[in-house]
Amino acid sequence: MISKIDRRNKIKARIRGRISGTAARPRMTVFRSNKQIYVQLVDDLAGKTIVATSSKGIENGTKTEIAAAVGKKIAEKALEAGITEVVFDRNGYLFHGRVKSLADAAREGGLKF
Repeated sequence: MISKIDRRNKIKARIRGRISGTAARPRMTVFRSNKQIYVQLVDDLAGKTIVATSSKGIENGTKTEIAAAVGKKIAEKALEAGITEVVFDRNGYLFHGRVKSLADAAREGGLKF
């Protein structure tokens, strides 16, 4: 029987085989733990993280509301760094709940997927 983690890793590998980030259009990758949510903008050609943020320090609201706040924060940081377009990498997670909330807030903040 395949475990949840193995299933997610299989989906993650399939997604990463299709998408890649560049300096002009970095990959926006999301990691979701039980308590926090993290997001990075990664240039895969150079192998470097351009901008990163997380939900650490944000304490008010539900997990979905906190994810939306993180989405707004990453959009602000990306625009400051001169990035307007990204490739979204959901990292094997289903596109609903916290991941969807983060993506929608980043779009509202000015990022184009």
